[in-house]
Amino acid sequence: MTAAPAILNIHTPSSSFAVVHSLTQDSLQSLYDTLSRKAHTTYHGERVGPGWLKYEFNDSIWNLDDGTPYSDYTIFVWRQHQPAAAAATPTPTPSATGSSTTSSHPPAHTPTLHLHNPATPLPSPPAYRNPSYYLFRPHPHRASPVPSTRSKKSQRTKASRRTNHSHEDDNEDATMPRHKKEFEKFHGENGVRTVMGSIGPVQNVRMLLRAGYRHVYISRKFAIKHGFIPKDAAPGHYGYGGLVNIGTWPITLTPSSSFNAHPDAPPQSQAKHQPQQPTLISVFLAEEPHFDVVLGRSFFEKRQIRTSGTDPTDVVCLDTGEKVECELVILKDGRGEIVTVT
Repeated sequence: MTAAPAILNIHTPSSSFAVVHSLTQDSLQSLYDTLSRKAHTTYHGERVGPGWLKYEFNDSIWNLDDGTPYSDYTIFVWRQHQPAAAAATPTPTPSATGSSTTSSHPPAHTPTLHLHNPATPLPSPPAYRNPSYYLFRPHPHRASPVPSTRSKKSQRTKASRRTNHSHEDDNEDATMPRHKKEFEKFHGENGVRTVMGSIGPVQNVRMLLRAGYRHVYISRKFAIKHGFIPKDAAPGHYGYGGLVNIGTWPITLTPSSSFNAHPDAPPQSQAKHQPQQPTLISVFLAEEPHFDVVLGRSFFEKRQIRTSGTDPTDVVCLDTGEKVECELVILKDGRGEIVTVT
């Protein structure tokens, strides 16, 4: 009985075939010659060479480019005798290193190579794509997840469970209760309090008025631009190792155009609108990305600032009774989403 020839399975992006090739007697160069002479292929008439062949081993794809001693081809031949190569065949999908059978006796391991000209593009739909080629195999691990029965969100309409995020956002917005939409819109339109004034020699600076901060802060970019710190500030200096006090600086706020003395203000301030005196206060350097100056709790206490719960723009300095010009600012990022200032 004639012995079966040694063969190699070849998968290309558009077809599959087999060629006679002995791993122990033939070389990689002879395999190149055999594949180049193969008729009725998409690459017929071209020379097969380095970069065309790949194989699979241990769930990874490896190049088969050179055939010198201790080369890719030597390693490929050695790996075909390892148990991992013979066991690499998954039952539901074509194997890159072996073939399946329904026989009760395990077949002899048949090495498999993947062939493609790197200079030509892969076929794209609606062109036929060979599912045995390693790049076109189905991925069983990427199956869509089953919605959890514990999550109420997963019980929404089928459209809300699509993988397209824009569809998910639209459907979620459609199922959002009306009162929740109005609540988020209300808080999104509130904004943050900002006042105009001067700090040191710099005039017309928009400052964030926020009692949640402890001190008065200026941003690094603003401090370098206006000479509060040297322009050659290097890492390890001027706040890179934490907040740094850069001294005491005068701060003046722009008063409202109409002067309305607060009833809790000192009596002498209600008689006449005096020119505002600068407030000397310690200033710290910080990495605030949104505002040049942040007026924190220390400034609130120094000027005895009183705010209103009904009118966010009603800001009064009780030390002089002056009402400060205040505007609400809503910060948005490049996508138009509201930025929350904590």
